[in-house]
Amino acid sequence: MGEVLELPKTEVQIPKGLDLITLGAGCFWCIEAVFQRINGVEKVVSGYSGGFKENPSYEQIGSGTTGHAEVIQVYFDPEVISLTQLLEIFWATHNPTTLNRQGADAGPQYRSSIFYHNPEQQKLAITLKAQLNMSNVFERPIVTEITTFANFYPAEDRYQDYFNQNGTQLYCQFVILPKVSKLKEFFAERLK
Repeated sequence: MGEVLELPKTEVQIPKGLDLITLGAGCFWCIEAVFQRINGVEKVVSGYSGGFKENPSYEQIGSGTTGHAEVIQVYFDPEVISLTQLLEIFWATHNPTTLNRQGADAGPQYRSSIFYHNPEQQKLAITLKAQLNMSNVFERPIVTEITTFANFYPAEDRYQDYFNQNGTQLYCQFVILPKVSKLKEFFAERLK
């Protein structure tokens, strides 16, 4: 049998009154722009999670060899928005049926993933995924990875708040803006 790889661990500080979930949905710039606009989300940090390389760079992540996914950490107020509602937005604003791919972005770093921080989050994510699959909301089964949180490394400063800082770039206009527009169309009551 093969050796089990021990992932490096990092600590997470969750401010009092908030909760935290770590989500991957392809390029972190896209999902960051979506979740920054949701009422009850207090902070969004782009970064890397789930791999074996400590303190990876954006370039190392891009190679697809670090084991990490591009993710965001979402700090939210559960009195304002529930994890169920956040996961509904998560699944609706990316394609969770494509393995290691979102649009033209391909590789394991772009996998659809939920890194849960406690057993309640795990149970909820598994239940919601099963419900969506049983109701055939998507044409194909959801392949979102649901796994325990082990580590998170913030992305470099130039990659934080990317859409808000670089909204006129072609990638932002053609890839990120449609996701933000979809959020506004289907979840207008959840926006800040």
